[in-house]
Amino acid sequence: MKLFLKSAVAAAVLVPSFAFAATYTIDPSHSTAEFSVKHLMVSNVKGAIKLQSGSINLDEKDVTKSTVEATLDTSTINTNEPKRDEHLKSADFFDAAKYPTITFKSTKVAKAGKDKLKVTGDFTLHGVTKPVVLDVTGPTAEAKDPWGNTVRGVEATTTINRKDFGLSWNKALETGGVAVSEDVKITLNLEMKKEAPAAAAPAAAEPAKK
Repeated sequence: MKLFLKSAVAAAVLVPSFAFAATYTIDPSHSTAEFSVKHLMVSNVKGAIKLQSGSINLDEKDVTKSTVEATLDTSTINTNEPKRDEHLKSADFFDAAKYPTITFKSTKVAKAGKDKLKVTGDFTLHGVTKPVVLDVTGPTAEAKDPWGNTVRGVEATTTINRKDFGLSWNKALETGGVAVSEDVKITLNLEMKKEAPAAAAPAAAEPAKK
């Protein structure tokens, strides 16, 4: 009996550390990863890269304990111009054959106001890993899709300098400036589906009385 009571007390102590946490899988078919870069110093060219996979462990009680990771597929770069897309996939830029993915793995989550977060993480692009801070709005309140899944959404933005990641190709313009800006704005709109909680371990059996 004493052993059983000790096990119950231990379980009660451990519950607060995970009872408010939930795992969400990012849905690639309803999520977008877009980028924008200044072209010829006069216009913004936009493109997208498909999300390959991702997950978010959300702690409702203490959001700063949450984590996120995501992977993008560089072979899917799309700016609606086939020749430009091939150039972007080449060794001049992303070198998609050598570096097929872009990844983000959070290292810190901080509150930044109502429904706002600052998510710091390791961003790996073109074989180079640098810390990046995402400005996050959300997550939204839970909703149910037509198939009974629990879903939520978040939006995240950041700006990186592509030269920090070895993407240094450019051409000088006769009128001054360069063909492609160094700064790249990234916008993520993510829909995530809540995963079913793992089954609880069976309680230890009370030893037979002698």
